[in-house]
Amino acid sequence: MNIRYRVTLSNEERTTLEALISGGKGAVRRLKRAQVLLAVDAGSSDETVASVVGVGTSTVYRTKQRFVEGGLRRALEEAPRPGASRKLSASNESLLVATACSKPPSGSAKWTLELLAGEMVRLTSHECLSAATVGRRLNEMKLKPWQEKMWCIPAMNAEYVARMEDVLTLYAEAPDPSRPLVCFDETPRQLIGEARVPVPAKPGTPRRVDYEYVRNGTANVFMFVDVNRAWRHAKVTDQRTCADFAECMRDLVDEHYPQAEKIRVVLDNLSAHSAAALYQAYEPAEARRILSRLEFHFTPKHASWLNMVEIEIGVMVRQCLDRRIADKATLVSEIAAWERRRNADGARITWMFTVDRARDKLGRAYPAPAVKSTAAAA
Repeated sequence: MNIRYRVTLSNEERTTLEALISGGKGAVRRLKRAQVLLAVDAGSSDETVASVVGVGTSTVYRTKQRFVEGGLRRALEEAPRPGASRKLSASNESLLVATACSKPPSGSAKWTLELLAGEMVRLTSHECLSAATVGRRLNEMKLKPWQEKMWCIPAMNAEYVARMEDVLTLYAEAPDPSRPLVCFDETPRQLIGEARVPVPAKPGTPRRVDYEYVRNGTANVFMFVDVNRAWRHAKVTDQRTCADFAECMRDLVDEHYPQAEKIRVVLDNLSAHSAAALYQAYEPAEARRILSRLEFHFTPKHASWLNMVEIEIGVMVRQCLDRRIADKATLVSEIAAWERRRNADGARITWMFTVDRARDKLGRAYPAPAVKSTAAAA
């Protein structure tokens, strides 16, 4: 056993190392050095420590040396490692960034690492440059030119603000059983069947399904969510036409809330979501009867996030529909089972965004009023 360097830990150092190991967080090399120091402090030989910790005896020797010569901090730290110089200079890296952020060459939809490497060879004095080198430099700069994000920026005009604050005010009101508040929307679903019978799961082997599948058409799921009680209802239809919307509104009035004086409905701006849809589907007297019990409140354009039902649709998709469902009958029964369970569990959506928070966070985007209020002028 090499006895040139002897490790004797103080109580404080031993406590520090034990806490580091028990925490389990940090670089693997750092944790192994801590294990080495504790083991040699306990009197184990270098060979035994190397075998137990899973390192070489030279690592044990260097760790002891660094501890004796520089203390605990130096023993745990990573020693500087020599390496080859960077292939790309600072000016080359600037050129790489500019190139990656530019339009890709003709015939290419996006820049790839291989295309960038070839372009850098063309633009600089490098005779060759690997895609891995380009990838490391881009990773350092957190630049991924092959990725893109899509967003829709709404126009924060007076109409947007008015509709937003109208919906948020409704959400903040105290519950009124005679005037229930219901959010409404729909989501399309593809009916996907199996091309071959799946293989059931068994211990050690997950369930297996064939890569191929069979398209069996599409269906649509309308969703109702009561803002003030643990109730939601999903209705499966073949399409989402004006007639389907009108039928949903009649169900809302006659089946789900027959005793309500007025049902306030939050919905988006789909063309079928209109009073005219009921006149297309029913006789004028029937359409007027249904509409007299309804009060529509529309979210702003490009602001479906304000409709609470969007959250519930996301929950339904994750919990129930994230799989292959072959036909409409199965879709209906599976959604009905999910709906019963979720209603029985008393699941609710807790809405946190209010008018005050909207004015605080989006106030700068609000349109400037043409006339100041009397209170502000005073």
